[in-house]
Amino acid sequence: MSQTPVSTEEKLKAIAASASEKKAFDIVALKIGEVSSIADYFLICEGQNPRQTKTIADSIQERLLKMKEKPRHVEGKAAGSWILMDYGDIIVHVFISQSREFYDLERLWGDCERLVSSDLVKEAV
Repeated sequence: MSQTPVSTEEKLKAIAASASEKKAFDIVALKIGEVSSIADYFLICEGQNPRQTKTIADSIQERLLKMKEKPRHVEGKAAGSWILMDYGDIIVHVFISQSREFYDLERLWGDCERLVSSDLVKEAV
């Protein structure tokens, strides 16, 4: 018996909910799929310090593993100032504020549709 694949939207809501449960702030999803082939969405969020960003990333990874979704690649977990998690259709960026301000992905991808946490978390799995 095969399991039905998880939709991108279900994954996105689960990621946002996990981040929110670990007190991530300024959770934003950018719908980049219309302008780039690297993914459908970027989910960007922020922790107050490297310890919190690692906790947020761990929570996301645990929740998605329960959904039978494994990241293709994870970078930056040791330092914790910018953790990148590649799930194929969604790339998660967990920043501390200084790194988020420095790289400013929201400005770089400013032409993309933007979803805020209230849009994502209200119907999370």
